Amino acid sequence: MAPRFFACFGKRGSSTSAVESSGGGGGTADVAVEEQRRGGAVLVELFSSQGCATSHEAELLMSRLGRGDFNEMGLPPVLVLAHHVDYWDYKGWKDPYGSSLSTVRQKAFVEALNLDTMFTPQVVVQGSAHCVGNDENALLGLIKGAARYPAPSFQANFQRQADTLQVSLTGALRTKVDSQGANVMVALYENGLVTDCPRGENKGRVLSNDFVVRKFEKLCTVKDISAKKSVSGTVNFPLWEGFNGSKCSLAVFVQSTSHQVFGSQNIELPNDM
Repeated sequence: MAPRFFACFGKRGSSTSAVESSGGGGGTADVAVEEQRRGGAVLVELFSSQGCATSHEAELLMSRLGRGDFNEMGLPPVLVLAHHVDYWDYKGWKDPYGSSLSTVRQKAFVEALNLDTMFTPQVVVQGSAHCVGNDENALLGLIKGAARYPAPSFQANFQRQADTLQVSLTGALRTKVDSQGANVMVALYENGLVTDCPRGENKGRVLSNDFVVRKFEKLCTVKDISAKKSVSGTVNFPLWEGFNGSKCSLAVFVQSTSHQVFGSQNIELPNDM
């Protein structure tokens, strides 16, 4: 990958752009305005890297957001995911949570939002608007202005077999999907990660990371279904060394073919995982 296509942005000089969430582009949100107002959580996705000096500040902002530090400002509930990309690994420090799948997901947003470049830290809200990840005011503004949709009503069944976690989900999307279709995505994320960083742009820092996406899978693709129709599927997550279920949760969300998000749900893992 040519470095000229990437940037590591600080707060200064940051810019914000948004794409209006109209229900088009692959999925239809057949939800009244009042229902949106009473809707579920807003999905906030951070793209960052331990190899980027300014991502550290964005990670701390996400941790504060996820634990409710901004609730008194009248924000809607949020569901936070941190995708660690792998394209900064050449800078002297290989991010232990970096993933090519995270890079691929960020590339998809670059295309969907008509951006010129990939950068970290970047935040995407509801799959339809973005800003520099450590720009607190811009981020809070996007969350306040985000369209909201009912949370899916999935029930989860968990089965752990050695180094694999099998998750079976059944429930209603609570959002109508048209003939263009939508995907139901499942992320297994982990909180409370601490890393000593001896090299790279964050040399000498102790890095704290929450909501880190460790595994990411598609549950199913749906077309032409009502908001009340039940859907089901199963995903299998290979587990990593040191897996601790008490630090992990699931995020389930519905996204259109243009990556707009039409409802998300958080599911806690059982204590015995």
